[in-house]
Amino acid sequence: MILWLFTVVMLFTIIAVAYIYLTNDKYLKLDDYLTARNRFSTFPATMTIFASIMGSWILFTPAEAGTWGGIAAFGGYALAQALAVMVFAYFGPRMRNLAPKGTTLFEFVFYRYGKGMYMLVLLIGVFYMAVFLAAELTGIATAVNLVAGIPLWVTALIIGCGTLIYTAYGGIRGSIFTDVIQALVILPTVLIAFFATVRYTGGFGDIVVRIKNINPDLLSLQNIGGLNFAASLAIAVVAANMFNQGFWSRVYACKDNTVVRRSFLIAGVLIIPIMMITGSFGLLAVAEGTLHFPSAALFEVVMYKAAPWVIYVVVLLAIALVMSSVDTLINALAAIFTVDIARFKPRLKPSVLQTYARMITAAICGIVIFVASKGYSVLYLFLIADLVCTAAVFPTFYGMFSKRFNGTAGVISILTGIAAGIPFFPDPSMQGGNLLNSFLMAAAVSIILALALERFSKYELNFESLKENVQDIQG
Repeated sequence: MILWLFTVVMLFTIIAVAYIYLTNDKYLKLDDYLTARNRFSTFPATMTIFASIMGSWILFTPAEAGTWGGIAAFGGYALAQALAVMVFAYFGPRMRNLAPKGTTLFEFVFYRYGKGMYMLVLLIGVFYMAVFLAAELTGIATAVNLVAGIPLWVTALIIGCGTLIYTAYGGIRGSIFTDVIQALVILPTVLIAFFATVRYTGGFGDIVVRIKNINPDLLSLQNIGGLNFAASLAIAVVAANMFNQGFWSRVYACKDNTVVRRSFLIAGVLIIPIMMITGSFGLLAVAEGTLHFPSAALFEVVMYKAAPWVIYVVVLLAIALVMSSVDTLINALAAIFTVDIARFKPRLKPSVLQTYARMITAAICGIVIFVASKGYSVLYLFLIADLVCTAAVFPTFYGMFSKRFNGTAGVISILTGIAAGIPFFPDPSMQGGNLLNSFLMAAAVSIILALALERFSKYELNFESLKENVQDIQG
């Protein structure tokens, strides 16, 4: 299995490096390294968006939700995740119109709201993406350890280093190119793994009968627990993904606004069936009685009930999933810090800035590999990130449309929204509290307060000034 792991990672890495080397003469500017501005048509844009959101988490969370919440839970999760991508079809063109030469969301926040709001939103966004990164590598390392007993640090090191090589070398174009390949791997391997496992477990009809005998609520769209879970995610997932710089980089990488709309909408549609399939593995685990660790339901049912070759397909799928999301997040974080360095040290040469970008990329990879090697659970940190993003999303993006909403009002609205959600938030043992109520309170209070503060504001922004202030890095 370790040979299979190494071979797949190296194959993706070598293909990416070869592509970057052969196209170096077309991407000469630092801006090309960070955004590949206006370069990609609908097909590659759709594939990179789809692959970027489809991290290894789809092999864990939907299936786990299926074991207790059934179709209502993972079906609602799929719709929430699709919506989280589709909203960029609306907000992406708006961002391109307001700041056509922008690079990051946080750069826009700096010039739109000022330093206070910028620092708060930057902290929220970086925290969310760092947790996402750690969760991705931890998840794949844990899964491979379960399947083959390979130490966590070995898997984390192989995947982390492979991703680092082409991401540091080629920036976003290396990430997008491999995303297209990985998307084309993800789609068929999900189908092969699912239908093969169904065949080895008796077929659809037999599985449905057994689930009805065990827990018929799992097949009901009226499962209350599953619906509450789906509602919580509809709020949290949409809010959190709005702070994922990887998507904003792809907004700028699209050729024009038409491509932005089309690619984000198509990617959102593609997400739904894939998540429905991976969630169904939770039902298979229940039907087969292989459920020992709900978060590993997919891997357990494949290991115990399917033929050995199926687990190799699942590992290939997992590697494609994790590399496609990890390279996006690493590149996004590198872009954020590089743009900040360029703003505060404007005299630095582009070549020096690109060196800094590569050093930052390597440092981020090193930290994430170390965290993943420890196997820490980051679920609770993920939920905290979801809460703060839920409180922050309206005040942050309302400024795209309102001229009167200012940075001070934004900071007050976000912090008050977070404070309103905390009393309802579960403790680390997940006892007590209610996620849905917590997210609803955080969102509602921040929205109401933001709208109230706007009414008393005398501030008025000239949106045209953003086009002048937000500039790409020259050279």
